[in-house]
Amino acid sequence: MKHHTTLTKFLSNLIILVTIFLLSTTCTIAQEVEDESEFDYIKGSEKGPSHWGEIKKEWAACKNGRLQSPIDLSSHRVKIVPKLGELKKYYKPQNATIKNRGHDIEVKWKGDAGEININGTQFHLHQAHWHSPSEHTINGRRYELEVHLVHESAKVNGKSKIAVIGLFYKFGRPDRLLTKLSKYIKSMVDTEAERSIGIIDPSEIKLGGKNYYRYMGSLTVPPCTEGVYWTINKKIRSVSRAQVKLLREAVHDHAEQNARPIQLLNRREIQLYRPKWKKY
Repeated sequence: MKHHTTLTKFLSNLIILVTIFLLSTTCTIAQEVEDESEFDYIKGSEKGPSHWGEIKKEWAACKNGRLQSPIDLSSHRVKIVPKLGELKKYYKPQNATIKNRGHDIEVKWKGDAGEININGTQFHLHQAHWHSPSEHTINGRRYELEVHLVHESAKVNGKSKIAVIGLFYKFGRPDRLLTKLSKYIKSMVDTEAERSIGIIDPSEIKLGGKNYYRYMGSLTVPPCTEGVYWTINKKIRSVSRAQVKLLREAVHDHAEQNARPIQLLNRREIQLYRPKWKKY
């Protein structure tokens, strides 16, 4: 009898655990699908950027937030802050996948691909994705492409922080990493697919110069979560017209130009790190 009771209790607990797992998996998958299908970038569309904050209550920050991204990095608003110091990044090669998320192309690292350090906090690299044209602007100018490297800190009291590095591209010589990824992107045009691409070194996304902008903002897609540490490298890299065209052709029609409109600064400070010149 005791053995029967123990077995019944074990089976009950097992059923509960399996149910929780299935529910959590379903929620995660459903959330991904909703993220892909419930918003677009078409001006005037009912699902366009001006309506993101009305589509779901969890996306209210897209409409009501005061620290939204992207912004214009205007020279007269920038404060030079040498004490920010050089960006500390420690990337390493790791297995990755490439995914057509419908609204963008994403490279996701499976394991530990390294981290950056901001104000003593480590932010681990998770993924990179591209926007065309650029989302942020410099003195009103949009560039042909912007890549975002998304990092996340360890959780404290159940919450983590997000840090994103942004990098601009103008037309010119082909980008080395996109050249390597082109065959995979071509294989998933208009198809929300995911492919394993082997080991990718995040350092192949060359940041270039040491100067960068820093400000507090948000995610640039729903749910537009705020409190994101933005670091925008001031060095402009180059990308070919064919590479930008491929990134646009691969995603859904509504995301061929997947740049959210510029958001209000709302008196936020934009910092610029520029090393002090040494006097000899």
